[in-house]
Amino acid sequence: MAGFARMPLAAGQTNQLAARTSQLRQLDANEDSALVRNSFAGHAGRWLEPAIAPLGFDWEMGVGILSSFAAREVFVSTMSIVYSVGKNEDEEARNRQLEEVLRAQKRPDGSPVYTPLTAVTLMVFYVLALQCVSTVAVVRRETNSWKWPIFQWAYMGVLAWLLAFLTWQGGHLLGFK
Repeated sequence: MAGFARMPLAAGQTNQLAARTSQLRQLDANEDSALVRNSFAGHAGRWLEPAIAPLGFDWEMGVGILSSFAAREVFVSTMSIVYSVGKNEDEEARNRQLEEVLRAQKRPDGSPVYTPLTAVTLMVFYVLALQCVSTVAVVRRETNSWKWPIFQWAYMGVLAWLLAFLTWQGGHLLGFK
């Protein structure tokens, strides 16, 4: 291809190229979101949603809660996957993009999904819920029985749900959104 010089783009062409690139990225993100929604994890999150909706959580957060049984830190990276954020970017840019995407999420009534009350409710849930599968495994090994790990997981899960419910509903009664 010797002899062919690359012609500079005019301002209008540059704007069109930037707009089309943005549209292509949005289409890729929409496709990725549809894949997650129709995945096993997406179906599990939607199955869990009726149980967590009274806590102010949606199916996407349900996917994050389910995935965090491996470790609580997995919740944030799962949200990046669920919302198709930052495939080829550095960590700081990915975190900024995730923050923007989370701020843009809306409920069907138009209110924001991720609010300070949602964050506090999620923290209350995580403080009390026995989420770590390795803890369950250690209790199983130490007690040589499944009775105590199941009891511990169920008791702490119910307690976490109840206190998160009180946090969410109490916050609404006090006027927090």
